[in-house]
Amino acid sequence: MTDVSAVDIDIDLDHAPQEQQASSPRSTPWLVAAGVTVVAAALGLTLTMRSGAAPACAAGPALAAAPPTGNATHNGKATFYDSKGAGGNCSNPAAPANRLYVALGPTEYSAGAACGGFLDVTGPKGTVRVLIMDQCPECAPGHLDLSREAFARIAEPVQGLVPVTYRAVVNPPLPGALTFRMKEGSSQWWFAVRVGNHGNPLRSVEVRQGDSGAWKSAARQDYNYWLLASGAGPGPFSIRVSDVYGNRATVGGIRMAPGQVQNSTIRMYGRSAVAATPRASATPRPPGNRPAGTPTPTRRPVEVAQASAPASGTPTAQPAAANARWCTG
Repeated sequence: MTDVSAVDIDIDLDHAPQEQQASSPRSTPWLVAAGVTVVAAALGLTLTMRSGAAPACAAGPALAAAPPTGNATHNGKATFYDSKGAGGNCSNPAAPANRLYVALGPTEYSAGAACGGFLDVTGPKGTVRVLIMDQCPECAPGHLDLSREAFARIAEPVQGLVPVTYRAVVNPPLPGALTFRMKEGSSQWWFAVRVGNHGNPLRSVEVRQGDSGAWKSAARQDYNYWLLASGAGPGPFSIRVSDVYGNRATVGGIRMAPGQVQNSTIRMYGRSAVAATPRASATPRPPGNRPAGTPTPTRRPVEVAQASAPASGTPTAQPAAANARWCTG
């Protein structure tokens, strides 16, 4: 079994390696409801809904949407895919240099709440530490879609689908200080920022103009940007970041520079410094067409594994639940 304490994650998740990014193809799942309707019509049956009847996918208790956190060990299954160097639905500029990453189903991806965290995954051959980087729309809770390289660490690729156990990594070693990237189209009237190198899943991001005044709470988007739809002013900004375990860091001097990664000297936890290193300011744009949300990248179809994922560990600060649901037949 691999010694996960020796796993090297000292990589900068916000600077892409020199490689061409591409997306993997994904097929659209078949919809069985249409077939049921055709059969019913052919038989001359009349389908009616009884008042108060529960929807089909509400037959069993729904699992709350939340990323894996705490010290609980979960049982599940793993498959693998290849992002072709792309950074996944978490809007990473590229896959990590060590190519060890994972896509989670909608429940555990939790509308982006899982982005940037790490899991230790154990399979037949050993254990691997992976970055949560992507969403697998067709994966049920407990189904992990690993990178090809990560899967090869825990099982023989020819197996394709294997049982695994996995758990969240609390306060993993950080690859560096916090980074901030304003989304293209950001201005004093529309603000969206991606936070990098935070280690644990984030609970909140707050923004204020300068180093005084009221904090504004940004809303997490499922593509891993934090949004203030009415803007936060022209900058520079102070940004306060909190994770699900109660760690908090505040960085000042972040400028309005869309499309640029701004490095700070502040770490989310552990060794830290006192000031940010901002980039040059960009010219604010007037309100107009706002950038659309980044869609889920297309990925190859995978078998949906029915697996249990008990949630018995509770972090100090639980992330807000999302509206994502997963219905199984």
